[in-house]
Amino acid sequence: MPSRPENTIPGARPIAPSNHASSWQGSLWISILLSVFAFGSATVALAQETTKPQTQTGASAGPTSSAPSKVPGVALYNLLQEKSIVFPDIASGTEPLSTGQKFELFVDNSVSVHTITWAALGSSVGQAEDSPTGFGQGWDAYAKRFGSSMARQASTEFFGTFVLASALHQDPRFYPETHPGFVHALKYSVQRVFVTRDDDGRDTANWSGLAGPVMAEGLANVYWPDRNRTVGDTFFRYGLDLATKAGGNMLREYWPVFWGKINPAPRPTAGHN
Repeated sequence: MPSRPENTIPGARPIAPSNHASSWQGSLWISILLSVFAFGSATVALAQETTKPQTQTGASAGPTSSAPSKVPGVALYNLLQEKSIVFPDIASGTEPLSTGQKFELFVDNSVSVHTITWAALGSSVGQAEDSPTGFGQGWDAYAKRFGSSMARQASTEFFGTFVLASALHQDPRFYPETHPGFVHALKYSVQRVFVTRDDDGRDTANWSGLAGPVMAEGLANVYWPDRNRTVGDTFFRYGLDLATKAGGNMLREYWPVFWGKINPAPRPTAGHN
């Protein structure tokens, strides 16, 4: 009689080896490669940016420069003379972005301090709540949550900030207000989820900002746990994306105020005779 393999139960069908672990390792490597690529592109863009003359736009000409008079909050553009590493999509000027600049903004947003911090905190909350359940627990599960969060954000930025914003000629930046009151800032932050500017400075429906997360969440189902890939789960994540965007807009609204408090403008010194 043919010998039966050891450690098997008579009459039971052999269980095929699962490729779940290998698929997750592949998705994590993809996330890591995306992060490395984005970081490298951001470094090159930063190096190129430092070689540009500082008189290209009104926002980068120095503390005494001014933006066009038709643009409200000129003081903000004088304050935000350089792109923020925390919120790179806060407008630091009023000139329209080229397609190449929108690509740079997608890269900067993908590896910004805000994105990495949110991914780390959100992964910790998900770990504590065991959400999504398909990830499980342990350090390996936390790495999966963090990697998938970074990948989802990079996909959202790629589709919304670069591809769709370029195709639809929309401005993916956030324009904060000069002296935001809380109630008005809350209303404005929610409004800018659904309304954005076009490249000519006119308000328009934020199709790029609304469709980008949908495309990103659809792509996330490729590496999301099998049990959490339902249509309901996908649109639940999409709703959280929009709510998170509104909350992030509140932070962006007050960031120039906070930045001005911790980095006050230097007082002019009297000249010597």
